Amino acid sequence: MTKLDMTPGAQIPRTDVGPQTAVTQLLSSVAYRDIPVEDLAGVSEITIKKGRFYSLFRPSVGEAFSRAVIDRTLRPGRNALVPSFGTDTRMVVEHCLAAEELRRLRDRRLTLVTLLSGLLFLPGTLIWLVLFQARAYFKRTGSSREGFYDALALLVVGGLAVLLALRPPFTGLLADYCRVTMLAPVVGWFVAKRICLRSVEGLRGRWGALVEGSALAATVPKAVPRDDMDKKAGELKAQLDRLTSEQETNIQHYAGSKGILGAGMRWGVWEVAEDLRPAEGHPDFRAFHPWDLARKITSRLGGLGQSEVAGSGMPHVSVQQWVVVDIPEGADEIGRPGGAEMDGYRMRDFGIQQIANRQSLGTDTRHRLATQLVLHNGQLVSTLLISVTVLSNTLRVSVAGYALGPLNAFFGAKPKPKEKNIPKTGKFWEERTIQLPLVDNDEVVRQAVRAPFMGLPTLLTWLGGSIKLPEPFSLRASWAVPTWKSRFKADDVIYGATPVVNAVLAATVEFLEEHDVNVERFTTRGSILKAEMQGVRAFRADNYDAG
Repeated sequence: MTKLDMTPGAQIPRTDVGPQTAVTQLLSSVAYRDIPVEDLAGVSEITIKKGRFYSLFRPSVGEAFSRAVIDRTLRPGRNALVPSFGTDTRMVVEHCLAAEELRRLRDRRLTLVTLLSGLLFLPGTLIWLVLFQARAYFKRTGSSREGFYDALALLVVGGLAVLLALRPPFTGLLADYCRVTMLAPVVGWFVAKRICLRSVEGLRGRWGALVEGSALAATVPKAVPRDDMDKKAGELKAQLDRLTSEQETNIQHYAGSKGILGAGMRWGVWEVAEDLRPAEGHPDFRAFHPWDLARKITSRLGGLGQSEVAGSGMPHVSVQQWVVVDIPEGADEIGRPGGAEMDGYRMRDFGIQQIANRQSLGTDTRHRLATQLVLHNGQLVSTLLISVTVLSNTLRVSVAGYALGPLNAFFGAKPKPKEKNIPKTGKFWEERTIQLPLVDNDEVVRQAVRAPFMGLPTLLTWLGGSIKLPEPFSLRASWAVPTWKSRFKADDVIYGATPVVNAVLAATVEFLEEHDVNVERFTTRGSILKAEMQGVRAFRADNYDAG
């Protein structure tokens, strides 16, 4: 038997993805998992859609996840994606493509086996399939008698096979055909089981390596054009490039109590608001625009990665100019802005400046200065949004904190051997653990009947089912759990906010002094705010709940 090739082939060059590597690998590992798709039922808002013949054609977690992610991220005409902060989305999609390619290699071999031992002996194959379908039905209705149904099914089909072998209803060539029509599928099953076992072992090896942190590259030969005429590979590579560009957008969406989509809920707000008055000895202060102050704050925040105390700089700080659009909390999609101020998926600097300088009262599109920290290998994304507004000579500088917590524990699960607890012989009140085959009979049948439909994913979805991803979809935020369930991550969110607020206050006072504004009141307000931060605690700001 030829062993499936699990060695890396042509690959898309990758660069270091920084602190988000761990989360990217955990998400990528799902594409290689062979566990039942029902295990996804408790993860976030995933919905399992069962197909017409679900028990026979049901997908595994890896098959359903890979197909859903590929369709959602690469399908032409798809809806916009929410940015996945702290994650390399492209790498996850490439692993989904690589996993599908490995399964496609397996399915080609299984299809050949199915044609030779199944289609040529179709009557016997259909009898075996009816047996497995009936067995699955009875096991669902009476799982406590699973062994009884297995024995009964083998007894019925075994008796039929013996009867056809000894007393075929025909003569001549048809008699010989009847004698082997029930046995040929069994031989095919044995060969198919060897193929399935090698495939599962290879996929599980990749699953385990990614969860453990190995730098396993995704093998995607179909995304590497071999020449100028390789149109299909060129289109796939263009779709992946487009996905990368979309993830780098500076257009974000605020969805009510969900907070910034992709960045998590708002947990705290710090504000300084005071009238603008000329400094003593000046008849008036020097006029300025909100964008001027935002640039000053941006410059000050850029130095957070440095400290006079060795090793005390804030790690992995990113400072960006964002445009935030308000959308309904229940919206199931986000829009794509257009116009002359857009450069692909990013708004040009002059467009951002216009939004920052215009009167924002009564508008749904506003400028925010974002300071983002990706910590704990991507398991924590802390975002602080700074807004500068001037309304009737009243300057308000606000800092709002958002936190995106770690992934659901499901994504960190390692491959485990299949086990089952059974009563001990002679001591029925005690149990012992037995090792189950990595690939059982049901799994061989499932993979074998799915294999011929590998080139028809929509038909395979109709037959076996699929999963529906939560919308609006973010490959990172859709699986996050609350930050506050992890002590150190919650502390890091709170601790990281203090230097940012201090830098914003210092930059604001310095800027106002340069423009001949009386800063006494601002300094006082800043001192009060700093005093309050000595006992800062998380609260759900968007729900106005201080509990």
